[in-house]
Amino acid sequence: MELLYAITTGVLTACGLYLTLRGRTFPVVVGLTLLSYAVNLFLFSMGGLTTDGAALVNEGTQYADPLPQALVLTAIVIGFAMTAFVVILAMRARSEVGNDHVDGKKEDRE
Repeated sequence: MELLYAITTGVLTACGLYLTLRGRTFPVVVGLTLLSYAVNLFLFSMGGLTTDGAALVNEGTQYADPLPQALVLTAIVIGFAMTAFVVILAMRARSEVGNDHVDGKKEDRE
């Protein structure tokens, strides 16, 4: 299970970084979203992967650590707000500049 988490986190990070370095705004937004998903998986895996952990603590039982779950929930809310802000910012930049390039310059097609 740890190998699957590690591979998935690595693939999400690599795809997110690749898309973040693109020249247009929509792939940058998708890349930032994928990077936030990778960070969420990383935070969730830092709590240890327990498959039979109890949600409520009884004496002598192994329980799941609630701190990484709370951090991931907070990161999901912050990531959603960041994505909404970046989408609105990209739409505003497209309406003012006239194109959707990150640097605002038009493409030279010859």
